[in-house]
Amino acid sequence: MVGIMISRTLAITFAVSCLCTFGAEAQVQLPGVKLPQVPIVTGPLDRTLGTVGHTLEQTDLRDLRRLQIGSLLRQHRDVLERDPRGEPIVRSELLSFDPSPESLQRVQADGFTIAREQRSEELGTRLVVLLAPRGLSTHRALRRLQQLDPAGTYDYNHVYTGSGTTETKPPETAPVSTSAAESPDRVRIGLVDTGVQQTHPVFATTAIHALGCNGNILPGSHGTAVASLIAMQIGTRPADLYSADVYCNEPTGGSVTAITSAFAWMARERVAVINVSLVGPANRMLERIVQALLQRGHVIVAAVGNDGPNAKPLYPAAYDGVIGVTGVDRKERVIIEALRGPQVDFAAAGADITAATIDNAYAAVRGTSFAAPIVAALIASGDRAVRPGAQADIVKQLATQARDLGKPGFDTTYGFGLLAAPVPIQAQRRE
Repeated sequence: MVGIMISRTLAITFAVSCLCTFGAEAQVQLPGVKLPQVPIVTGPLDRTLGTVGHTLEQTDLRDLRRLQIGSLLRQHRDVLERDPRGEPIVRSELLSFDPSPESLQRVQADGFTIAREQRSEELGTRLVVLLAPRGLSTHRALRRLQQLDPAGTYDYNHVYTGSGTTETKPPETAPVSTSAAESPDRVRIGLVDTGVQQTHPVFATTAIHALGCNGNILPGSHGTAVASLIAMQIGTRPADLYSADVYCNEPTGGSVTAITSAFAWMARERVAVINVSLVGPANRMLERIVQALLQRGHVIVAAVGNDGPNAKPLYPAAYDGVIGVTGVDRKERVIIEALRGPQVDFAAAGADITAATIDNAYAAVRGTSFAAPIVAALIASGDRAVRPGAQADIVKQLATQARDLGKPGFDTTYGFGLLAAPVPIQAQRRE
């Protein structure tokens, strides 16, 4: 391929335009892991972050998400703003984890109002959304809450974004999967993302149970792509996909409150394995909900993010107990934009692959967003019960099956190594 010199400014602007399209002792039984056979894309990838990303310096990779966030904030200044770290938050909203009646009385007397509450009987959690007093910035309001109730748990209502890109033009190939072994058992798996285009042919054997948007289905390109990769990894086995749309085409979509509502629903439905291909900053409320799920016996698989190898950890992948997944290309090299660190547990195909689009076609995708569902589907295919201790057992078994890449043993680039789907996926030309 002939290299094309491209300026930093032009490269970043071009890439951002692409982003905008976008029993505890029981033995865990997982299917045998085959060597990776990713769906190969024969068409050009010039419009994906993958191609542009290789022309950028590592510092620019962090700028891409920042610019995406900046665009979102400019469009919705009335409901969104930045926290002191530059991360997007819902304007004037503060979150409190299970505050005492006395604490609530104290903050209400100081001018805060209760907007709403979120309870989960299954998780034993309670989240209270407070509105800042008029004239007080969200940042100052959080500091004021911490002064009024030093023992309390308070944070912003952060907004989380997807961690991958899709090609705007469908490639010349479409992925086809065939099941290696039929099973009467239904695979159950959860997805926290955008809405899913349920009528796409790739979901022929998948029953999609949807949550969000007042009962309406509002398909998104990111969620549809991630869901399709789950369906393709499972193959022709019947599956139940619990799809929680945490965006619903709202400017405040992807907020902590939306994600925690999705997790509470998964807990009620006893969905054992949950895929989260979203990234954002550390948040005390989200961490408490994630830990409640893990302690109950759910398994959370999350993309580590695409801010570059030297970027700070992104969440929820970086929370203790969450299975963090990075992406590799067809040559089994980590994609340049993937984060590195101890939060990386495994690697899977995250480039040179195709996924479903919302127009019933297929498109090239790239990013850790699309590696995570491969691992989530692998786990869900073999271990489907909500069982305390399941996560640790699964990680231990998968670590023995993963193909070691990079430095011998666990490393911060590939984790324990490369996992492949239990069912090979080949690409073929569409008729």
